[in-house]
Amino acid sequence: MIRSLIVLSGCVAGAIAFAGLDQTNYESGSPGSSIATLQVTSSASASRDPVLVGAGDIADCADLSGAKATANLIDAIGGTVFTAGDNAYEEGTAQQFRECYGPTWGRFKARTRPSPGNHEFHSSSAAPYFDYFGANAGDPKTGYYSYNLGSWHVIVLNSECVEVGGCQAGSAEEKWLRADLAAHPAVCTVAYWHKPLFSSGAKHGNDPEVRPFWRDLYESKAALVINGHDHDYERFAPQDPDGRADPAHGIREFVVGTGGKSHRPFATPLPTSEVRNADTYGVLKLTLHAHSYDWEFLPEAGKAFRDVGAGSCQ
Repeated sequence: MIRSLIVLSGCVAGAIAFAGLDQTNYESGSPGSSIATLQVTSSASASRDPVLVGAGDIADCADLSGAKATANLIDAIGGTVFTAGDNAYEEGTAQQFRECYGPTWGRFKARTRPSPGNHEFHSSSAAPYFDYFGANAGDPKTGYYSYNLGSWHVIVLNSECVEVGGCQAGSAEEKWLRADLAAHPAVCTVAYWHKPLFSSGAKHGNDPEVRPFWRDLYESKAALVINGHDHDYERFAPQDPDGRADPAHGIREFVVGTGGKSHRPFATPLPTSEVRNADTYGVLKLTLHAHSYDWEFLPEAGKAFRDVGAGSCQ
């Protein structure tokens, strides 16, 4: 096995944490920040396409059974783990990360690229979240960053807009997103963050505050968006930022708030909603090919609901 490490004025310790991953490039950045890049090549796995697996709304300290069930699924799946926010309930404290997230999804911390949710910011500007994940979570002043996974570009955003100066067009985060997309043209792109633009969930539903993210991603021909927040699973048909079906150029969105916290019902389904489930914990597994992707929702043990399919990127 051959591995190479390249660190450019960044955090060596954070990059080394990913030495177990294959065929992966990680980039962390915000305006004015340095970039740490890890390149890992394994001759034994050079022919494998990378996997991105995860969910949001994960470890509830009052009842860890759901988080344990989804962690058991990831035990059998290699690749990079994502979180779609609300990692440790209820307040995202250091103790809750240590005692609740740690014994469940914490065993994947070295290969996890997280995103923050609203519950992380219940504790001192999400400091326990950034302390727990370290360099894996990007710049603690912003919480957004990007990395490469095989031939795909992966963008992680912070949908707690008030905490980072807004998400509107012209905000620091939105300008960073446009610059990051411009720096990675002609590649397949997936983005994830906590609050979805589109959701049929009865608790939260649509969050138009993140529509500027969608407009930038749509204009750059991104393929996928993954969110949490509503505690359910929902898959949408490819659509534009205004919710109109667009099979040729649209972005497919997944809401995967099924990491273990709780279940919540749906309201009236949105027109582009294709598949919904509100009684099964599970994880979304994406296999990222050069110009396409496969998806699979894997349910907790004892549940029958699954969702599988494939799509292409522009």
